Amino acid sequence: MSDSPGTHAESLAAAERELCGLVNALNHRIENHVRLRATPLGLSAPQAVALRELTGPMTMRELAERMSCEPSNATFIVDRLEANGYVERRAHPTDRRAKQLLLTPAGSELRTRLLDLLAADSPLQPLTRQEQQTLQQLLQRAVTAG
Repeated sequence: MSDSPGTHAESLAAAERELCGLVNALNHRIENHVRLRATPLGLSAPQAVALRELTGPMTMRELAERMSCEPSNATFIVDRLEANGYVERRAHPTDRRAKQLLLTPAGSELRTRLLDLLAADSPLQPLTRQEQQTLQQLLQRAVTAG
């Protein structure tokens, strides 16, 4: 007995619905984890994400891409980090129109503390390093397909 086309489509839709639900649930767990770890440091979750993503000098556009947000949203977040002395803007070495974002010494110290807190009880901690790499590869493939 073979599946009719409608049954096959329903089966695919159910599988996709379940997978999307799991990805969404993981995203919510990660967001909650970031929020809980950021609060004791006096940071909002978006500020914590910005600090996590500031791995070196970068432009606002690069940071916004890493944060998956619009540059105007990243600007608002960076404005707060700059006002608190964690980030500074400098002239870009090769692009006169752009500014580079850099962590201050206080920002680097705070970022280190944040990363330590984020590593503790991470929602991804139950996965082995190999499982995390596999998940990353699969998600990357799904995100870049099409």
